[in-house]
Amino acid sequence: MNTNTPLAEKLRPLSFKDIIGQDHLVGENGVIRKTVKAGRIPSLILWGPPGVGKTTMAQIIATETKRPFYTLSAINSGVKDIREVIDKASKSDMFRGGSPILFIDEIHRFSKSQQDSLLGAVEKGIITLIGATTENPSFEVIPALISRCQVYTLNALGKQDLIDLVNHAIVTDSEYKKRKPEIIDYDGLLRISGGDARKLLNTLQLVLDYLPYENPKIDNAAIKEVVKENVLRYDKGGEMHYDIISAFIKSIRGSDPNAALYWLARMIESGEDAKFIGRRLIISASEDIGMANPNALLLATNCFKAVEIIGYPECDIILSQCTVYLATSPKSNASYAAIKTAKQLASAEGNLPVPMHLRNAPTQLMKELGYGEDYKYSHSFPGNFVAQEFLPEEISGTRLYEPGTNQAEAKIHNDLIKKWGKRYHY
Repeated sequence: MNTNTPLAEKLRPLSFKDIIGQDHLVGENGVIRKTVKAGRIPSLILWGPPGVGKTTMAQIIATETKRPFYTLSAINSGVKDIREVIDKASKSDMFRGGSPILFIDEIHRFSKSQQDSLLGAVEKGIITLIGATTENPSFEVIPALISRCQVYTLNALGKQDLIDLVNHAIVTDSEYKKRKPEIIDYDGLLRISGGDARKLLNTLQLVLDYLPYENPKIDNAAIKEVVKENVLRYDKGGEMHYDIISAFIKSIRGSDPNAALYWLARMIESGEDAKFIGRRLIISASEDIGMANPNALLLATNCFKAVEIIGYPECDIILSQCTVYLATSPKSNASYAAIKTAKQLASAEGNLPVPMHLRNAPTQLMKELGYGEDYKYSHSFPGNFVAQEFLPEEISGTRLYEPGTNQAEAKIHNDLIKKWGKRYHY
């Protein structure tokens, strides 16, 4: 192999057993591994963060099933490229082992028309589609295509996974075996990688290229020096994509419009997808502001719709307005905390029965069995309210929503006390 080949490419796994951190998919009992063994490969969408093995998994599926493998990148491929691949696939001998695999990296970047162009070929089995995405496919992949694919989520790699990967690299690569490198500190490598195995290995390669040939010692000082010298080589949108959006949301949560605008500008200047930013603003409006200012969710939702219509460059003004509004809004995570607690309760308690008075009674038999009996219709009472139990008996009186300490929710809290009395006293 070419000595200039990136370390991540040289060490790319060639079989399922070499893929780390994805046992639920490709381990001995993994669903994808079992599917490959059975010889029935459906179209797939692999969803997970950068550098966790999506491309590698697709290549191994093709190798294991001995199918032709075509690959397109959503960044530089259009409908014409898709049709050319489909035309080639339609002329291949599908009886020798199934339809050819078309792997599309970053499928979330495909437009609706590009995704539409895949539907017929996927439906007829001319190709088996494997799409890779770092974004939630529910947002970015059209429903018609999702309905024809199995969606599998890849795990982010853990600390030990990454350490094992570094140790594997220095004892596996023929050149590094001769050099006998010593890892003094792992933290710097792990921090720079952001959980991205590809970036981890390529950073390791850069550091080793910088250090003396024999017995190089990798510590945090060496890593800092190399990263400082090569910072632009890392800023490709992968790792920074997650770090900067994190800083952006935390600045909004911390009510700092200046910092929020700075991180917004960084994303815009790097070409970040405006819809990605818009979605995060919607989440922030509900998670961090919530009932302290319910209008925030309406504004953020309308911001997303406007961004879809306007696009760059003008949509940066809309994103800026929404960012400032959210950053300067009062904050409450009461709704966020409430649903987390409610989900934990639902999971812990199992399938508790719906109280009889709350059950629907569309048939005479159900009415005779007591379904809906003793239910009190709120609108028939003064103020459109009457106290009655709406939770299963086993968790009666449980309080999940704790109103935040802000003006808007203080009013809500007082109203709840008037209705429910001691249930909502602090």
